[in-house]
Amino acid sequence: MALIQWIYNLLWGDLFTITLPGGSELGLSLLVLILIPSGIFFTVRTRFLPFRLFPDMIRITLEKKTSSKTDAISGIQALIISTATRVGMGNLVGVVAAISAGGPGAVFWMWVTALLGSSTAFAEATLAQIYKDPDPLYGGFRGGPAWYIHRFFTKKTVRESKKRSVIAVLFALSGLLCWCGISQVIGNSVSSSFANAFRIPPIWTTLILVLAAAVIVLRKNATVRVLDIVVPVMAGLYFVITIFIIIKNTGRLPAVFKQIFEEAFGLRQAVAGGFGAVLMNGAKRGLFSNEAGSGSAPCAAAAADISHPAKEGLLQAFGVFIDTIVICSCSAMIMLLTPENLTAGQAGMDLLQAAMHYHLGSFGVIFTAVILWLFSFSTFIGILFYARPNVAYLFGDNWTSQTLYKILALIMLFVGGLQAYTFVWDLGDIGIALMTVFNMLALIPLSGEAMRSLKEYEGNQVKKH
Repeated sequence: MALIQWIYNLLWGDLFTITLPGGSELGLSLLVLILIPSGIFFTVRTRFLPFRLFPDMIRITLEKKTSSKTDAISGIQALIISTATRVGMGNLVGVVAAISAGGPGAVFWMWVTALLGSSTAFAEATLAQIYKDPDPLYGGFRGGPAWYIHRFFTKKTVRESKKRSVIAVLFALSGLLCWCGISQVIGNSVSSSFANAFRIPPIWTTLILVLAAAVIVLRKNATVRVLDIVVPVMAGLYFVITIFIIIKNTGRLPAVFKQIFEEAFGLRQAVAGGFGAVLMNGAKRGLFSNEAGSGSAPCAAAAADISHPAKEGLLQAFGVFIDTIVICSCSAMIMLLTPENLTAGQAGMDLLQAAMHYHLGSFGVIFTAVILWLFSFSTFIGILFYARPNVAYLFGDNWTSQTLYKILALIMLFVGGLQAYTFVWDLGDIGIALMTVFNMLALIPLSGEAMRSLKEYEGNQVKKH
């Protein structure tokens, strides 16, 4: 336990602290030190891709699947899978936590982090496409960071090599560890929210959740079909409710945006005290929510059958925009448009439920529980899609290892629904942090290939016009 805590503190804790003018302190964790500079690096190297090529992202999202491979997923389906895991509990509980600790100004730094993360997401998704392989078990394609890490350290493709790369193995193991931890968090969050909203005993909520998930994940290719329906519905519902709340409170919008920008730059003392807390809470929440750089989303991106690798990169960059700029902002607006005296002293789900109760009455509390269930359920289905190529990289192409990992995740989902084990939660956080470290070891050196793919894509677009 002491070792786990030490590793957790090394990855997520403050490695060192900078004292800023005015006396506030800025704590820098290893993950922030990796992801923020790399986000700046990729943003500059892609010549500010999120701004230049945003119209292309929209156009590619609307493209129809043109491949004749019926068992492969389309680029937009890969985006839906990655959105299912990005648009999860972090968009509800996480944003609440960021604002509780860092004040409204944290929202601004979430936006900045997302814009930087978009370019990182482009690079890793494009590389995943470049190094994907046919999937002999599920059909279509598979790949992800384990594949391009393998290529970088062995100078051979996975199919050419009989040996595994140590770094790729560590990445895959970290991913499987992370997703088991997330499974337990999902079970606990869903059972707790339903107990609060409906007084339903956790055992019944958990059983229904686990059985519904098992029916989907234990079937060969039900995952994509289910997420194709669930993700647009849940995101659409949440967005529509938020727009309704914003329209209802239009008069308060100027004050809310003024507060966000004032506190973002430390012009007014934030809840946790000072500019450092504001920046770090917003940055950390943005990094954790959009997952850019962690290597999760490329596991879905590699499965897409799309006409050019850079197109999938642009789709995944757009996914970061959907997650943080749209959905996280929805959660922020719901809370910030609530009078402060009604939420003072509250944190976590209590804060969000109090805000929703103010805007929508008792329906708001029920809606929060239901939307959390949908967000969490889709996250669980999505992470098991992510697990497929990593299980295959570690244990080979066989149904036994694939099924055993799914059963392990279902057990963790069940256990989490009945009891919260912070030890397992810490393992999940350690897993995603280690994934990021191992992913970056190959992502930055191989970034030239992603840039060449981008240049080729843009050249093709010029020729078309």
